[in-house]
Order: sequence, then C-alpha cells, then structure tokens
Amino acid sequence: MATQTIITKKPKVETISHPKTNPFKIIFKGMYIGPVIALIAFLSLWQLLPTLLDIKPFILPKPTDVVQAAITDWHILWPAIQITVLESVIGFLLSAIIGIAISILLASSKVLEVSIYPYAIILQTIPVVAVAPIVVIWFGAGFNSIVIISFLIGFFPVISNTLMGLNSVDKNMSELFTLYNASNWKKMWKLRIPAALPYIMSGLKISCTLSIVGAIVGEYIAGIGGGKGGLGYAITVAAIQLKTPYLFACGIAAAILGISFYLLVSYISHLLLKSWHESAMKVEK
Repeated sequence: MATQTIITKKPKVETISHPKTNPFKIIFKGMYIGPVIALIAFLSLWQLLPTLLDIKPFILPKPTDVVQAAITDWHILWPAIQITVLESVIGFLLSAIIGIAISILLASSKVLEVSIYPYAIILQTIPVVAVAPIVVIWFGAGFNSIVIISFLIGFFPVISNTLMGLNSVDKNMSELFTLYNASNWKKMWKLRIPAALPYIMSGLKISCTLSIVGAIVGEYIAGIGGGKGGLGYAITVAAIQLKTPYLFACGIAAAILGISFYLLVSYISHLLLKSWHESAMKVEK
C-alpha cells in the first residue's frame, strides 16, 4: 500500500503595523500648543493696539519697541540681571537652609512649636515694604540689605510647608518606628523628613520665585545692589526718566528670571521624587 503524506500548512499570522508616533509631538500638542497660540495672539494684539489707538510709546510701547530698548541698553540690562540673580540665589539658599533647620527644630518639640510658630505667623503678616527700611537702617544700603530682604520674603513659605510635612506623617508608620524603639531623632531622619520631602519642595518652589520679588523690592528700598544697580534699581531709574520701553524690558526680564528659577527647582523636585512619590511619577493611561 502506498503511504499518503499529509502536509499541513501553518496559518499565516498577519501583523498589523501601527504608525510610529513621535512622543515629542504628543507632548507638544498636549501641553504647549495652547499656551503658544495664546502668546502669539497676545503679542499680536499688543503690537496692533498702540498703532490702532495712536498710543504714545511712553504710555504703552509695542513689543518691537521693548525688544529694541532691550538691545540698545543691553550693556545696562545684563549686569542688572546678573546682580539680581546673585542676590536672589543667596537669599533663597538662606531661606531654604534656615527655614528647614528651624522647622526640624520646632517639629522635634511640641513645646517649641506651640511657643514660637505663632510668632512666625504674625511676622509673616507684616508687609516686607514696612520691614525693608528697618533692614536698611540696621545693615546699610547695598548688597547685604537686599539679600536679607530676599531671605525674609522667601523664608516663611519654607518653614510653614516644611513644618506641615513633618507633622503629616502616616500614623501607622510612626507607631511602627515606636514599636522598634526608634529614638525621636532616628524617627525624624528616617521617617519624618523623607515623608515631608514633597511638602519641602512645594515650599521651595514658592520661595524661589518670592526671592526674586524680595531682591527687586530690596533694590527699590536700598537703591543699589553690590555697588551697581539690579533690576529693581533699573526699573526705578527707567520710571523716573519715562523710559517706558526699557521699563517693560526690565519687568519682562524679572518675570523670565522668576519662571526660570521656578522651573529649575521644579526639575530638582522631580528628580528627587520621581522614583517613589506619586506626585512625580508618570501614570500610564
């Protein structure tokens, strides 16, 4: 008998190829396309409005006038920006270090917290403009006074947010540390400070932008910064001389400084929290 061989064909599996999507385009469309369109519309309206209403440049300059003023006086604007950045960075670092240290000290003792923290809240309600002249009288006009004013205005968000975070520890975790006979300082360094890190970074984000404001306010009061004028001093001089386009350029430069400082601190916060805290982790949908 002849043997028959049965040949079975394997079914072909068709693969459906999906078009590759550029993640940069998705991010840009989702996050940036709206603000970019709004910015273009705002600048276009700003450019047309003075022309249509015949508004003089010393009242409302056009964006082109502001750019021209920034280019013309760049040799004055750039040193002013550098001075303000230096004052703000030093004031911010002092706010961060001293604010976190005092918060840890207050959180370690309920008696200290109840005794001292209310006075910190009261001092926060005093306007910096009212305190600034006293600082100038005590420390003299110039760089030191401006740094101290920048420190004062950025200090309270750090201490309030840090103290809130240190007191918001999970109760079960705290009881677990107590069960293992952990000392108060060990509980502070191993549990309370790591748990408070998101609160600390939130306070630093607020403080970093306020430090720019504090430096500029300090330059208004103290007049100069480090022997040369910062952005606050440049704004004062431009207002007196009715150099409105240059005044706008200084204001925009201050805003860019604040945004850049905030983005830098936000990026550092993301690096510290992205591996463990849900606020910085990417949620896949």
